[in-house]
Order: sequence, then C-alpha cells, then structure tokens
Amino acid sequence: MWKPNTTVAALVERDGRFLLVEERIHGELKLNQPAGHVDQGESILHACVREGLEETGHHLRPTALVGIYQWTPPERPELTYLRFAFAVDVLGEEPGYQLDEGIERPVWLTYDEIVARRDQHRSPLLMACIDDYFAGRRYPLDLIRDYDRA
Repeated sequence: MWKPNTTVAALVERDGRFLLVEERIHGELKLNQPAGHVDQGESILHACVREGLEETGHHLRPTALVGIYQWTPPERPELTYLRFAFAVDVLGEEPGYQLDEGIERPVWLTYDEIVARRDQHRSPLLMACIDDYFAGRRYPLDLIRDYDRA
C-alpha cells in the first residue's frame, strides 16, 4: 500500500531574509527550509517546532499555514512527500545548540540570494513555499484538526 511521507517546513522571514539550512545530502551541499518528517504520535505543528530547533537552534512558533505541497522526486517515483509549510515567528535562539546530523549550518538569505543558489535547492518545494509566502498565502492554524490531542 502506497503511503506519502508527511513532512513539515518552517518559513522564517526577518528583515527580508529567510532562515534556511545548508545540509549535506549524499555528499552535496543543499539548501532547504528547516524541515523534516512528522514522527509517529507527533502533531504536525509540534513537528514544525521540533524540526526548527533541531536544524537551526531557534525556538519557533507557527503563526499560519502557508500551503500543503505534494511532490514525488523524479529519480524516486515510489516516494512521495506531503509537506505542510508554516509561517513562523522566532521566539529565541540557543547558541551552541547541537544541530541534526548532516546540517552544516543555518543561514539567513535574501530572496535573490536563494534564487542565485537554485542549483543547490534540495527540492522545488523550497521556492514554491517562499513564493507562496510572498504571495501572502496564510491560512489559520485551526484549519489543522488534530483529533489525537482533542
């Protein structure tokens, strides 16, 4: 039975710059939003907060859903990702936080800098989420109904 991989991504924007991560994927340096898989028994919103901390050392608070994205990597047709992307606020940073394995460092980049590094994007979802953020797409968090925590 086919099942998509449920993932989350945090869109962190401050002063015209986005908080992204540089990560090593199969030895190559890639750019992505702070993002990752939803763990079993974890809420989608908590996964966003957890992944943000684990990949950037920043405490985040989701404020709105930007979009839900489905993507199948062309080189892996058996694999599909279902990404929930959130606009988030930064609540604070933990200097010296031990980042997830594979994460080289968090970086703050402008839109133009992100576009200029398109060949390093982990997936087309990186720009799709940012473009939707700039288009003003914001949906209330109560759109997500978590019956495991009701």
